Amino acid sequence: MTSLSILPLPDISRMARNLDSRKKRRISLAGNSTLCEHYKHLRDSLPTLNSPDYFLKPCMNELVERELEDPDYCSRVPDFTIGKIGYGYIKFLGKTDIRRLELDQIVQFQRHEVIVYEDEGSKPVVGEGLNKAAEVTLIVNLPNRTLGKEQADHISYKLKQSAERQGATFISFDPDNGLWKFLVPHFSRFGLSDDEAEDIAMDDAPGVEDHVGMNGDMVAVIDKEHQMETSEPELSHSLPAHLGLDPGKMKEMRMLMFPNEDLDESEDFREQNSLHMTSLTKRNVRPSQKVSQRNGHQDTPPVVRKTPLALLEYNPGNDKSSPGSILMVQQNKNLAVRKSKMGGFELDISHATPLTDSYSRNVVDASLFMGRSFRAGWGPNGVLLHTGKPIYSSSSQRILSSVINVEKIALDKVVHREEEKVQKELIDSAFEAPLRLHKELYHEEEELRFGSFSLKLQKVVTDRVVLSDICRSYITIIEKHLEIAGLSTSTKLFLNHEVMVWELIKVLFSERQSTERLNYPASDNEEDMMQDVKEESAEVDTEALSLIRRAEFSRWLQECVSHRVQEDLSDLNGSSYLEQLFLLLTGRELDSAVELAISKGDVRLACLLSQAGGSTVNRNDILQQLELWGRNGLDFNYIEKERIKLYELLAGNIHDALQDFTIDWKRFLGLLMWHQMPPDRPLPVIFRRYQLLLDQAKAPWPVPIYIDEGPADGFVSNTKHSDLLYYLMLLHSREDEEIGFLKTMFSAFSSTDDPLDYHMIWHHRGILEAVGAFTSDDLHALDMGFVAQLLSQGLCHWAIYVVLHIPYRKDHPYLHVIVIREILFKFCETWSSVESQRQFIKDLGIPSEWMHEALAVYHNYHGDFVKALDHFIECANWQKAHSIFMTSVAHSLFLSANHTEIWRIATSMDDRKSEIENWDLGAGIYMSFYLLKSSLEEDADTMVELESVESRNESCRSFVGRLNESLAVWGDRLPVEARVTYSKMAEEICDLLLSDLSAYPGRESQLSCFETAFNAPLPEDLRSAHLQDAVSLFSLHLSEAGQTSA
Repeated sequence: MTSLSILPLPDISRMARNLDSRKKRRISLAGNSTLCEHYKHLRDSLPTLNSPDYFLKPCMNELVERELEDPDYCSRVPDFTIGKIGYGYIKFLGKTDIRRLELDQIVQFQRHEVIVYEDEGSKPVVGEGLNKAAEVTLIVNLPNRTLGKEQADHISYKLKQSAERQGATFISFDPDNGLWKFLVPHFSRFGLSDDEAEDIAMDDAPGVEDHVGMNGDMVAVIDKEHQMETSEPELSHSLPAHLGLDPGKMKEMRMLMFPNEDLDESEDFREQNSLHMTSLTKRNVRPSQKVSQRNGHQDTPPVVRKTPLALLEYNPGNDKSSPGSILMVQQNKNLAVRKSKMGGFELDISHATPLTDSYSRNVVDASLFMGRSFRAGWGPNGVLLHTGKPIYSSSSQRILSSVINVEKIALDKVVHREEEKVQKELIDSAFEAPLRLHKELYHEEEELRFGSFSLKLQKVVTDRVVLSDICRSYITIIEKHLEIAGLSTSTKLFLNHEVMVWELIKVLFSERQSTERLNYPASDNEEDMMQDVKEESAEVDTEALSLIRRAEFSRWLQECVSHRVQEDLSDLNGSSYLEQLFLLLTGRELDSAVELAISKGDVRLACLLSQAGGSTVNRNDILQQLELWGRNGLDFNYIEKERIKLYELLAGNIHDALQDFTIDWKRFLGLLMWHQMPPDRPLPVIFRRYQLLLDQAKAPWPVPIYIDEGPADGFVSNTKHSDLLYYLMLLHSREDEEIGFLKTMFSAFSSTDDPLDYHMIWHHRGILEAVGAFTSDDLHALDMGFVAQLLSQGLCHWAIYVVLHIPYRKDHPYLHVIVIREILFKFCETWSSVESQRQFIKDLGIPSEWMHEALAVYHNYHGDFVKALDHFIECANWQKAHSIFMTSVAHSLFLSANHTEIWRIATSMDDRKSEIENWDLGAGIYMSFYLLKSSLEEDADTMVELESVESRNESCRSFVGRLNESLAVWGDRLPVEARVTYSKMAEEICDLLLSDLSAYPGRESQLSCFETAFNAPLPEDLRSAHLQDAVSLFSLHLSEAGQTSA
């Protein structure tokens, strides 16, 4: 029994106590057998101190003497004190363990502060080492020693506030020698901040008049090192520090991004620094007990949280005492200038600044402001964090810049009303309704395998016969969108433009009869569409199709320009009817023009107007007449100038007719087609003629609608962009040459002034590609732009739908996998909370393992470990599931007696245990426990043979050994509750093993069962109880042996 690890307690029998005392004496004698081992033990017990300006109480010599007299004295030094001359000292209350501590590395005295365990990674738990309650005394440098009572009381009040704010208890302040005493419960960093030191008007000279003696007296020293220091711009009160970020790292990032600005500021700083003394300290202090974790090798100051200070007054002048821009913190802390007291981040509103003016409502400016402050302005789904006024606030009230707004900002303007609020009705009309229509079209699927998973890439396929009905369906959706109340003027303009785009696609790319049908099954709707088209166009001559298309285009163009004609007519204000006739001809409103000429009695002109755009013979006649008048010397001054312009236009000289008239590009194209080109010319010829005139700078540029119809929402005109309508014409007129304008054509600027709006362009591209107008796999910017737009509105399922339509490219084989998985992970909270989205994503064929993995990571991040475990199992991440089961789930289920759930989870992973590291020392422990417990309970009431007893004991011994090994392997990863669970399991097994020892034949077998129990991880009280039983049994065994021998 002496080989057992028995820890006797006071209530154990005298036999056990004597046994333990004999054991201790043997260990002590063995320890003193060798003198060198004794001194090695002595050296290992002492702390180390390398700095000459540090002192100890007891001193190092006294510690050596005490350690020789009383071994392990350094593990319980009473009221241990350490200090630094000229800075202060710390007295640790009670007994302190200082063995093997590098004291001057752990305790660091700085100007008006003390840091204990600066490296958070090496700090012990509260109550161990030097991280315990202590009385701190710091030397406060005062400008003079002759303080009045009022000044002394003020400084004492400030010091008391500083101590209490940091969680310490203020004890006293002695103005005569500058001693500030306070009590701390444990350590991180304590002392005065720079501004607190400035508030009590401290002196820049670092020395004091007294040294620190062992009894607390002070002796004068001067710290020349600190006199030579130059303070860097203070970071501790900046906005990054206020928000919990590392101001040092933010400053480094700012220097990388804006090197020129920092150079200017550093020059200003040096210029000011030459006029003033250095600041009290260049180290940042933290006014709380908790210091953010950081690595020991980093030189940047720790994260600092302080009460927000005021912004500096904005001074646009050249005064060197204030910076030339708005700063979040006073940069030049070396100045001896006292700051005025302000509340919060106040801004001096005596001068206009970009923050106080209406510019603060600009989304981009606000995000840049936050980016310069702490580079964390944008959140997911268009969430913007910024200071000052809300982005879309119309209030003129000035707001403190310390107010941080969290606003949902759409990445585009599609779903905004005029008051810039997102409207759900607009989301359905702009995004979901067109996508539902797109999904109803016939799709070809291409299955791609990525390892053990597969994706079904989709592509819309249709023919030009049903294109007309598809376009009409899109137009119907847009018209319903236009019916929504409260739309802005610019929104209505863009929606009407979208209608014209779909109308033009229908005109240019649809066919009236199906000469060759594609070989794919059509949906019911498409079959109905094609049947209607077939009935309507059964008798159409194929040779007349180009003329029919030209007539339809002419009709479309008339509708496009009719409102511009009416606007110009309304601006004439009763001018000559000849000008009105000219404007009517630019929109081919011949009926109205003829009626107006007749009403004015100009019948001959009316006859000419009625034949406009007809036979080229009439045009030539008019042209010859004009030339004849010129040759004969006709004085054109006797003919109205407007009438001559009409004649020129009717003759086909559109450039002469438009000599003093500015016209938009669509009407110019109409005049080119109606009055210059022959009426039988097909559309491709007309479009190429217009393009030629563009190249010769003889035609107006086809600017986008937001420029053509006037700047929308303050957009600045940029003639580098062309209208999507023009690109559609080019696409129709191209022959077999390569298309080089697709990326420009399908950019947002071709149809809207919103550079992030792709919601309808994506559909244009998809339908045109489906009917064979072009083929491209290089429009990823369009696809990803639309995906981002959908994600900003929380439409994750439709975003994944769009990703599946991205063409596959061999040079980017995993593009779809990466994007879809990123959506699932980044927007897990969005799609997982809406059942319809989850089902939609499943129906798209997205692997369920990806969804479960995203959910597992999400729940694990939020601390819902039970759900995280289930999802990790579902996604077959067995190692991660096993780790969470052991460290977060199993013990809570066990302690709540939910054993069925533990068994379910463990058995679900049992088939994959070969893939799980330490399975037998993890979840296998719980399975073994339940199986062993069940076996012991079944045999509890039966007669047990010797072989059974040994096998039961061996099974229990094996289980106990695995428990101990598991505790060693998992180590600190197991929380306290898990260790309690292990103790509970060991307790139940030991109770069943020792429940009926009388049934076991032989005392040795019974004692071996106790040995198994002693090795189990049991609480000390249970271990003591088992020890008492074992001692009693052993005593009985001795008495029986004595009787037998007698």
